[in-house]
Amino acid sequence: MLLHLDSSANRSDESVTRRLTRLFADRWRSDHGSTGYRYRDLAADPVPPIDTAYCQLGRRSEREGVVPLELVGALVENAAEAAAWALTEPLVNEVLASSTILIGAPLYNFSLPAALKAWIDRITFPGALALGDIEVLVITSRGGAYGPGTPREGWDYEVPYLRAYFTNYGVRDDNIRFITAEFCLAGLVPRLAHLRRMAEQSLAEAISSIAPGQHATAER
Repeated sequence: MLLHLDSSANRSDESVTRRLTRLFADRWRSDHGSTGYRYRDLAADPVPPIDTAYCQLGRRSEREGVVPLELVGALVENAAEAAAWALTEPLVNEVLASSTILIGAPLYNFSLPAALKAWIDRITFPGALALGDIEVLVITSRGGAYGPGTPREGWDYEVPYLRAYFTNYGVRDDNIRFITAEFCLAGLVPRLAHLRRMAEQSLAEAISSIAPGQHATAER
Protein backbone atom coordinates (compact mmCIF):
# COMPACT_ATOMS: atom_id res chain seq x y z
CA MET A 1 0.00 0.00 0.00
CA LEU A 2 1.11 3.54 -0.75
CA LEU A 3 0.31 6.09 1.94
CA HIS A 4 0.51 9.54 0.33
CA LEU A 5 0.75 12.54 2.67
CA ASP A 6 0.79 16.19 1.64
CA SER A 7 1.60 18.81 4.25
CA SER A 8 2.03 22.03 2.28
CA ALA A 9 -0.21 24.80 3.59
CA ASN A 10 -0.52 26.00 -0.01
CA ARG A 11 -3.13 23.71 -1.55
CA SER A 12 -2.96 25.29 -5.00
CA ASP A 13 -0.93 24.18 -8.02
CA GLU A 14 1.74 26.64 -6.92
CA SER A 15 2.83 24.06 -4.35
CA VAL A 16 5.89 22.32 -5.72
CA THR A 17 5.71 19.45 -3.25
CA ARG A 18 2.07 18.76 -4.08
CA ARG A 19 2.82 18.67 -7.79
CA LEU A 20 5.75 16.34 -7.30
CA THR A 21 4.01 13.95 -4.90
CA ARG A 22 1.06 13.81 -7.29
CA LEU A 23 3.43 12.87 -10.11
CA PHE A 24 4.88 10.01 -8.06
CA ALA A 25 1.45 8.84 -6.89
CA ASP A 26 0.07 8.85 -10.45
CA ARG A 27 2.95 6.68 -11.64
CA TRP A 28 2.55 4.35 -8.66
CA ARG A 29 -1.17 3.88 -9.33
CA SER A 30 -0.45 3.32 -13.01
CA ASP A 31 1.87 0.47 -12.03
CA HIS A 32 -0.05 -0.97 -9.05
CA GLY A 33 -3.66 0.16 -9.39
CA SER A 34 -5.66 2.35 -7.02
CA THR A 35 -6.81 -0.30 -4.55
CA GLY A 36 -3.73 0.01 -2.37
CA TYR A 37 -3.56 3.79 -2.47
CA ARG A 38 -4.39 5.97 0.55
CA TYR A 39 -4.20 9.78 0.53
CA ARG A 40 -4.17 12.25 3.40
CA ASP A 41 -4.03 16.00 3.01
CA LEU A 42 -2.67 17.06 6.38
CA ALA A 43 -3.38 20.72 5.66
CA ALA A 44 -6.99 20.27 4.53
CA ASP A 45 -7.78 17.65 7.18
CA PRO A 46 -5.26 18.26 9.96
CA VAL A 47 -4.44 15.67 12.59
CA PRO A 48 -5.18 17.20 16.01
CA PRO A 49 -2.12 17.82 18.17
CA ILE A 50 -1.65 15.34 20.99
CA ASP A 51 -3.16 16.36 24.31
CA THR A 52 -3.33 15.40 27.99
CA ALA A 53 -5.54 12.38 27.32
CA TYR A 54 -3.13 11.04 24.70
CA CYS A 55 -0.17 11.51 27.04
CA GLN A 56 -1.89 9.86 30.00
CA LEU A 57 -2.95 6.86 27.92
CA GLY A 58 0.56 6.56 26.51
CA ARG A 59 2.18 6.70 29.94
CA ARG A 60 -0.25 4.11 31.26
CA SER A 61 0.77 1.84 28.41
CA GLU A 62 4.44 2.39 29.18
CA ARG A 63 3.90 1.59 32.86
CA GLU A 64 2.45 -1.76 31.77
CA GLY A 65 5.64 -2.45 29.82
CA VAL A 66 4.22 -1.16 26.51
CA VAL A 67 0.93 -2.78 25.63
CA PRO A 68 0.35 -4.32 22.16
CA LEU A 69 -1.58 -1.99 19.89
CA GLU A 70 -4.73 -4.11 19.84
CA LEU A 71 -4.91 -4.07 23.66
CA VAL A 72 -4.43 -0.35 24.25
CA GLY A 73 -8.18 0.26 24.13
CA ALA A 74 -8.57 -1.77 27.32
CA LEU A 75 -6.44 0.81 29.16
CA VAL A 76 -8.80 3.69 28.38
CA GLU A 77 -10.25 5.23 31.53
CA ASN A 78 -12.41 8.13 30.37
CA ALA A 79 -14.14 9.70 27.39
CA ALA A 80 -11.21 11.98 26.54
CA GLU A 81 -8.82 9.03 26.34
CA ALA A 82 -11.33 7.09 24.26
CA ALA A 83 -11.50 10.01 21.83
CA ALA A 84 -7.74 10.32 21.74
CA TRP A 85 -7.32 6.63 20.94
CA ALA A 86 -10.10 6.71 18.34
CA LEU A 87 -8.09 9.38 16.51
CA THR A 88 -4.76 7.63 16.95
CA GLU A 89 -5.34 3.93 16.28
CA PRO A 90 -6.52 4.26 12.64
CA LEU A 91 -3.53 6.46 11.78
CA VAL A 92 -1.07 3.99 13.30
CA ASN A 93 -2.71 1.03 11.54
CA GLU A 94 -2.61 2.94 8.27
CA VAL A 95 1.15 3.40 8.61
CA LEU A 96 1.75 -0.23 9.60
CA ALA A 97 -0.28 -1.44 6.60
CA SER A 98 1.84 0.56 4.15
CA SER A 99 4.73 -0.67 2.07
CA THR A 100 5.64 2.85 0.96
CA ILE A 101 5.06 6.22 2.62
CA LEU A 102 5.20 9.24 0.32
CA ILE A 103 5.54 12.59 2.08
CA GLY A 104 5.36 16.07 0.58
CA ALA A 105 7.15 18.37 3.03
CA PRO A 106 8.15 21.92 2.12
CA LEU A 107 10.77 23.53 4.34
CA TYR A 108 9.08 26.04 6.65
CA ASN A 109 11.25 28.25 8.83
CA PHE A 110 14.14 25.77 8.58
CA SER A 111 12.01 22.77 9.63
CA LEU A 112 8.97 20.71 8.72
CA PRO A 113 5.36 21.94 8.52
CA ALA A 114 3.41 21.85 11.78
CA ALA A 115 0.73 19.71 10.11
CA LEU A 116 3.29 16.98 9.43
CA LYS A 117 4.75 17.20 12.93
CA ALA A 118 1.26 16.80 14.44
CA TRP A 119 0.79 13.60 12.39
CA ILE A 120 4.19 12.30 13.51
CA ASP A 121 3.45 13.02 17.17
CA ARG A 122 0.09 11.27 16.89
CA ILE A 123 1.35 8.05 15.29
CA THR A 124 4.30 7.76 17.68
CA PHE A 125 2.29 6.14 20.44
CA PRO A 126 4.51 4.18 22.86
CA GLY A 127 5.35 0.78 21.40
CA ALA A 128 3.16 1.21 18.33
CA LEU A 129 5.70 1.61 15.54
CA ALA A 130 8.00 -1.02 14.08
CA LEU A 131 8.43 0.10 10.49
CA GLY A 132 10.85 -2.56 9.30
CA ASP A 133 10.81 -2.90 5.52
CA ILE A 134 8.66 0.16 4.85
CA GLU A 135 10.10 2.49 2.22
CA VAL A 136 9.86 6.24 2.75
CA LEU A 137 10.10 8.87 0.02
CA VAL A 138 10.17 12.49 1.19
CA ILE A 139 9.74 15.19 -1.45
CA THR A 140 10.91 18.54 -0.15
CA SER A 141 11.06 22.05 -1.51
CA ARG A 142 12.61 25.25 -0.29
CA GLY A 143 12.68 28.85 -1.45
CA GLY A 144 16.47 29.00 -1.46
CA ALA A 145 19.30 26.50 -1.06
CA TYR A 146 20.76 24.86 2.02
CA GLY A 147 23.40 22.51 0.63
CA PRO A 148 27.16 22.43 1.17
CA GLY A 149 28.85 25.72 0.37
CA THR A 150 25.67 27.81 0.51
CA PRO A 151 25.27 30.67 3.01
CA ARG A 152 22.60 28.65 4.82
CA GLU A 153 24.43 25.35 4.95
CA GLY A 154 23.37 23.51 8.09
CA TRP A 155 20.14 25.48 8.51
CA ASP A 156 17.95 22.69 7.14
CA TYR A 157 16.53 20.92 10.19
CA GLU A 158 13.86 19.07 8.22
CA VAL A 159 15.79 16.42 6.31
CA PRO A 160 18.03 15.42 9.26
CA TYR A 161 15.00 15.25 11.54
CA LEU A 162 12.94 13.06 9.21
CA ARG A 163 15.88 10.76 8.52
CA ALA A 164 16.55 10.36 12.26
CA TYR A 165 12.86 9.84 13.02
CA PHE A 166 12.22 7.08 10.48
CA THR A 167 15.49 5.24 11.01
CA ASN A 168 14.86 5.32 14.77
CA TYR A 169 11.64 3.39 14.16
CA GLY A 170 13.21 0.74 12.01
CA VAL A 171 13.35 2.10 8.46
CA ARG A 172 16.68 1.11 6.94
CA ASP A 173 18.79 4.04 5.83
CA ASP A 174 18.76 2.74 2.26
CA ASN A 175 14.95 2.62 2.35
CA ILE A 176 14.50 6.35 2.95
CA ARG A 177 15.04 8.74 0.07
CA PHE A 178 14.81 12.52 -0.25
CA ILE A 179 14.09 14.42 -3.45
CA THR A 180 14.55 18.17 -3.18
CA ALA A 181 13.56 21.09 -5.38
CA GLU A 182 15.48 24.26 -4.50
CA PHE A 183 15.20 27.98 -5.31
CA CYS A 184 11.42 27.62 -5.60
CA LEU A 185 10.86 31.34 -4.96
CA ALA A 186 13.11 32.42 -7.81
CA GLY A 187 10.20 32.59 -10.23
CA LEU A 188 8.16 34.77 -7.86
CA VAL A 189 10.57 37.11 -6.09
CA PRO A 190 12.23 39.75 -8.32
CA ARG A 191 15.43 39.91 -6.27
CA LEU A 192 15.91 36.17 -6.86
CA ALA A 193 15.44 36.37 -10.62
CA HIS A 194 19.11 35.61 -11.24
CA LEU A 195 18.52 32.16 -9.71
CA ARG A 196 15.74 31.12 -12.07
CA ARG A 197 17.92 28.93 -14.23
CA MET A 198 19.15 27.07 -11.15
CA ALA A 199 15.55 26.72 -9.97
CA GLU A 200 14.51 25.25 -13.30
CA GLN A 201 17.41 22.83 -13.22
CA SER A 202 16.62 21.74 -9.66
CA LEU A 203 12.95 21.16 -10.49
CA ALA A 204 13.88 19.25 -13.64
CA GLU A 205 16.20 17.01 -11.66
CA ALA A 206 13.48 16.35 -9.08
CA ILE A 207 10.99 15.45 -11.79
CA SER A 208 13.54 13.21 -13.51
CA SER A 209 14.12 11.38 -10.22
CA ILE A 210 10.40 10.72 -9.91
CA ALA A 211 9.42 10.21 -13.54
CA PRO A 212 12.33 9.80 -15.97
CA GLY A 213 11.55 11.32 -19.34
CA GLN A 214 9.17 13.98 -18.05
CA HIS A 215 10.09 17.65 -18.07
CA ALA A 216 9.44 20.61 -15.80
CA THR A 217 6.71 23.07 -16.67
CA ALA A 218 6.98 26.83 -16.35
CA GLU A 219 4.80 26.80 -13.20
CA ARG A 220 6.24 27.68 -9.81
